[in-house]
Amino acid sequence: MHLRNKAVAGAAALTLGTVLALIPATAADAHGSMSNPPSRVYLCKNEGPETPKSEACKAAVAAGGTQAMYDWNEVSLLEAGGNHRALIPDGKLCSAGREKYRGLDLPRADWPATQVSPGPLEITYHATAPHGGSNFEFYITKQSWDPTKPLKWSDLEPLKTFNNQNPVTFTKWTLNLPQRTGRQLIYSIWQRVLYSNEAFYTCSDVDFGGGTNPSPTPTVTPTVTPTVTPTVTPTVTPTVTPTVTPTVTPTVTPTVTPTKQEGAWTAGTSYTAGATVTYNGSTYRCLQSHTALPGWEPPNVPSLWQRV
Repeated sequence: MHLRNKAVAGAAALTLGTVLALIPATAADAHGSMSNPPSRVYLCKNEGPETPKSEACKAAVAAGGTQAMYDWNEVSLLEAGGNHRALIPDGKLCSAGREKYRGLDLPRADWPATQVSPGPLEITYHATAPHGGSNFEFYITKQSWDPTKPLKWSDLEPLKTFNNQNPVTFTKWTLNLPQRTGRQLIYSIWQRVLYSNEAFYTCSDVDFGGGTNPSPTPTVTPTVTPTVTPTVTPTVTPTVTPTVTPTVTPTVTPTVTPTKQEGAWTAGTSYTAGATVTYNGSTYRCLQSHTALPGWEPPNVPSLWQRV
């Protein structure tokens, strides 16, 4: 009788073990990616990992395989803990530095891009396992970014940070896009704060369309006029002049007078537009109100600080 009880107990333990093995180990983990504008991995997943349609997705699958696209919601680092720049090297921002997703880092000018324009843009983040207490950071590439070159941290400038968020399956925010032309990229970081150091990363290609640079420097006028005049009809001159003049004045005026001296720049401090700080022996003026984060040192974010 004693031996029979042991056999029954062993069978019950085996059954329980089998059931537990069927439960996904990552069921409690957060997962997700940008769905609008779609991230590169979300886009290739929707095209179909086995039969991608765009040349960029075909190349990404050829480089990293189809499984990366099936696992579209796991472009992440388990122990990021906010140390994104230290953990992810330049050229590997879209893959989070993971070999599995290396196809997402391919520097190409033909990644399918969402048409956008300067001003408000409603974005959507698709979370397959949303968790509360999360921070979301959004960045955009500088006008000088070249999509045929590997993406670097220095190519990005901050757009908006949403702290202490409780995302749902499809969470929407509004970003205010700056003046840009041509192909650009929106980069996002979802950093879990409660119960986990895990962070997720996305690269979403966007296209602002053609056009000239809206912020030329005053030195453009003397160099452009003599070059254009001998080769182009006189109708070019009035076209160039109004484009240069109105864009120089508004970019200079708001940064003339600081409101107060804040001392040395410090991460975690809230700064208002016009405040001045010192960093590495230089003085900088705040261009727009924000809360400083590690990596947003004045020399790294010209959209937030101007050297004076």
